[in-house]
Amino acid sequence: MKPTLLVLAAGMGSRYGGLKQMDGIGPGGETIIDYSIHDAVEAGFGKVVYIVREYFLDVFKEAVGKKYSGVLCPDGTPLEFGFVVQELDRIPSRFTLNPERQKPWGTAHAVLMAKDAIREPFAVINGDDYYGKESFRIIGDWLRSREGQSGVCAIVGFELDNTLSEFGKVSRGICHYDEGNNLTSVVEFVNVGMDDDGKVYGDNTVSGETHVEVDAKALCSMNMWGFTPDYFDLSAEVFESFLEKNLMELKKEYYIPYAVDRIINDKGYKCEVLSTPERWFGVTYKEDRPGVARKFREFAEKGVYPTPLWK
Repeated sequence: MKPTLLVLAAGMGSRYGGLKQMDGIGPGGETIIDYSIHDAVEAGFGKVVYIVREYFLDVFKEAVGKKYSGVLCPDGTPLEFGFVVQELDRIPSRFTLNPERQKPWGTAHAVLMAKDAIREPFAVINGDDYYGKESFRIIGDWLRSREGQSGVCAIVGFELDNTLSEFGKVSRGICHYDEGNNLTSVVEFVNVGMDDDGKVYGDNTVSGETHVEVDAKALCSMNMWGFTPDYFDLSAEVFESFLEKNLMELKKEYYIPYAVDRIINDKGYKCEVLSTPERWFGVTYKEDRPGVARKFREFAEKGVYPTPLWK
């Protein structure tokens, strides 16, 4: 069984100033998604499904078709691709969309859009984040071991100090888990950064405490998840209850951590916390781009990746 990679690429890139998903940052014009797909193929994934917006679907499909034509999986079979669209009006028919809403419904809603495109265990990632080869190997192995199972998912946790930005404070969800490495909660911290004393501090949004020390090696969520197909129906139920409470809200979003928390607590689901040694990086603002481009050049110089990635 070859798992599927679901790429969240519907973000509009308003803060970045353009479509991050198609920005060639690597030395050969590679996008961050290209590196993720390269790592996923090496880790044994056989299909990639993109979540996009309708207005750039055709351009995106054309670019993907040109770039990946002829790409083969390690077993010699062609790498498969699929595309699904996330739009505001794609909600259950018994609800009527607030005409004033413009903000997307969030990452868990995006995942639901792929329900009819995926039948096998799958990983979810952000299209504008670099996760590293080992992270894909870890989640790929976990997914293959869960073929035919249900009632369990996984989150790949990154050590907090491997996710900090050189350019300012960040927001991070710190994973809390029991002795069996099962997730119990994700606590959101904002204004997270390393101070001059070499320690990491942030503001706990749950307790309200500000500038509290956070364990630099604490595992945090960078939105890299592993699911079995039963997740779709469970998440759809949670989304309906979410809409019952928040349909008229203009900014409330249905996020993956919220969906997972609800099915853990309401459905007896389990979420295994997996740890990766990789260093995460990504682009949120235009100012992030030069540093990310430099890292990819260094990877090429050290032979970590070929340039170009796809011959």
